[in-house]
Amino acid sequence: MDLMELIFILLGAAICVYYGWKLLLFSRMLFPKRCFPLSETFFTSMGDWAVVTGASEGIGRAYAFALAERGMNVVIMSRTKATLDLLAKEIGEATGQKVKVIVADFSCDNTFREIEEQLMDLNIGVLVNNVGVLPSIIPCKFLDTEKLEKTITMVINCNVKTMMKMCKVVLPDMEKRRKGLIVNISSGISTFPFPLYTLYAASKVFVERFSRCLQAEYESKGIIIQAVVPFGVSTRMAGYQKTNMVTLSPEDFVKTSMQYLRAGDKTHGSICHTALGWLMQCIPLKVLHSEFLLQHMQYYVKKKMTKKQLMSAKTAPSENRKH
Repeated sequence: MDLMELIFILLGAAICVYYGWKLLLFSRMLFPKRCFPLSETFFTSMGDWAVVTGASEGIGRAYAFALAERGMNVVIMSRTKATLDLLAKEIGEATGQKVKVIVADFSCDNTFREIEEQLMDLNIGVLVNNVGVLPSIIPCKFLDTEKLEKTITMVINCNVKTMMKMCKVVLPDMEKRRKGLIVNISSGISTFPFPLYTLYAASKVFVERFSRCLQAEYESKGIIIQAVVPFGVSTRMAGYQKTNMVTLSPEDFVKTSMQYLRAGDKTHGSICHTALGWLMQCIPLKVLHSEFLLQHMQYYVKKKMTKKQLMSAKTAPSENRKH
């Protein structure tokens, strides 16, 4: 056996071992309750309170309910007081847990001092950084973004700065107590360069990398920090798409994502989204970034949103007549 033959054999063996290990890791995702078990007191053992940003609807609302159902008092944060008050009443009546409302506009720069003061005396065990903003549902090139300067500031404040500031608020006490859980909501489009949603995608890459770096720094302190990277979830930001095997309701997504809290510093939150993430990474970027595909995607989203607006316009008069 010559040297080149030996090199190819070793290379082939290394590739088999690598993909065998990846397959083993993937197979664990099929059985989260067995592979990543959580005790009944897992959440309450972290602390008395859970804090959820962007809690008024969608994924944030689902997390607030789910954490209260698991015995935690919850702090819900958003900029719409009426919606938060109604949600607080619903959670309180359904679970019997305490609910604290904090009205905050995360697009502003001067909101965090007041938040820190209101959270100061709470024993916070869980933080869910969910608040985020998508500049436009309809994809467009960076320079075509409406009110670009204002949008840049808004995306950085909501999607990036808020997450870091909230981690800064809760981490010191978690470090002292040597326990805590931080969940930072990223996005599936952070897994590869995603044109036409450039600002949003780039901000979600930051969320994912920041979370994983922070976990490496504080894992030895007993703190779990995880980036959750979903693809399709039927929320207002996603245009309330119909739910199916890939597009989950916020409640179903949160339910499955909680089963993977011990699965590592990054998870897609469901087996379907994990498989989709692997599939997307196998597609060459030249295909994903082709002008044909980008134009088709832009046309498809525009057509779908126009159709939805027309349907809303048709149903509105009939609804008014009923009243």
